[in-house]
Amino acid sequence: MKQQTLAMAADQGEGFEQHRRATRRDVFLSTMEQLVPWSELCAVIEPHYPKAGRGRPPVGLERMLRMYFVQHWFNLADEACEEALLDSTALRRFVGIDLGRERVPDGTTLLKFRRLLEKHELGAALFTQVNQTLQDRGLKVGTGTIVDATIIGAPSSTKNATKTRDPDMHQTRKGQQWYFGMKMHIGVDSRTGLVHSAAVTAANVHDKHLLEDLLHGEERRVYGDSAYASQKALIREHAPHAKDFTNQRIRKRGEVDEAERSRNRNKSRIRARVEHVFAVVKRLWGFTKVRYRGLDKNANRSFVALGLANLYLSRTRVPA
Repeated sequence: MKQQTLAMAADQGEGFEQHRRATRRDVFLSTMEQLVPWSELCAVIEPHYPKAGRGRPPVGLERMLRMYFVQHWFNLADEACEEALLDSTALRRFVGIDLGRERVPDGTTLLKFRRLLEKHELGAALFTQVNQTLQDRGLKVGTGTIVDATIIGAPSSTKNATKTRDPDMHQTRKGQQWYFGMKMHIGVDSRTGLVHSAAVTAANVHDKHLLEDLLHGEERRVYGDSAYASQKALIREHAPHAKDFTNQRIRKRGEVDEAERSRNRNKSRIRARVEHVFAVVKRLWGFTKVRYRGLDKNANRSFVALGLANLYLSRTRVPA
């Protein structure tokens, strides 16, 4: 008879948890288990991942990737992610850990894995692989692109060891409010609502300066808010067949142009789809403030968060 530890029985809900029902966390993890292309993503990281040799063998690549994604989904620090796995049966089951037989990878191990991804710029590679997988599943990039940007805050305090702010972050004014941090620029397909292009800059970089990096060149229509107005020449250069559907300024010579306002309102019905991506990244994943110092580290996190957002937004459209 196969022996079973107490922890294994508890994790599998056998005997000790007969009346347990699935929580929203269980449902979410089960959904992402089916959506994430584990083998393809592991293949992207595997050439750079440490190989077994002398000393203690490395933790399995897929296990570390699962733990890294848990950190993103629940907005956890390295040590907080370790403690969450120790505390939650659902998370341990998702990562594949049995406390009766093995330990949870500690926060330092997760830190080293994250730095490995940052060193080799694998966040952008994972984002690209996710998009390729979604295209293979039938979610093709269309001929319409919505461009937009959002501010990710950073600590503005100088109460630290160096008595300085993060030099890669800058302040900017939006409306009557000042913000300090970075900007996440994205290009979203107008049909599927999925991100196909992204870039990260300091917050003081104007939205329009990244427009050329957010177009794939095959567009027929380009949507954007008024920050991208008067960029017809740039759109024509990088997407020769595209028409400019960006929102235009409605106040001319001190008077409001009601016809232009009506056209902007119609454009915004399509342009609003870009906000669904920001809602997942900032509200669901909790990425409203940077966790790390430096633009490169936070850019890596941004690309991974956007890739995971694409998978989540596609959950009702294609089979896993």
